[in-house]
Amino acid sequence: MSRIAIASTAQEITACFPVLAELRPQLAADSFLATIQHLMVTTHFSLAYLDDAGIKAVAGFRISEWLHAGKYLEIEDLVTAGTARSQGYGGELFDWLVKEAATRGCRQLRLLSGVKRLAAHRFYLRKGMIIEAHYFSMNVSAPA
Repeated sequence: MSRIAIASTAQEITACFPVLAELRPQLAADSFLATIQHLMVTTHFSLAYLDDAGIKAVAGFRISEWLHAGKYLEIEDLVTAGTARSQGYGGELFDWLVKEAATRGCRQLRLLSGVKRLAAHRFYLRKGMIIEAHYFSMNVSAPA
């Protein structure tokens, strides 16, 4: 039986690294714990994981509010271990996040997904999500 929990101890956070690094290869194992703990303090980031005889899926998320749309749960990361894909773990964790959003009084569940991640987009659409906005970005550098 799988178990979903929010990582709170150093051991739980560190155990999420191998799965999350599949989605975010730029992360370094030696700074992962400090990075997650920093995000937890500064942005109220949470790391949820699905454990079924080992961590099979991980989701990074936070609760926030926008003036125009109210309170929402934003999924920043959602990844299933490569060896556990297409076994329902990602869907189970996604469904847990939907319930978590409702429990915490959120009006919406949101996420951003890179434009080239077509398989992920199909998954989100199958889960009932809609595409409602374009996300724009621009890199900036510190003044010289």
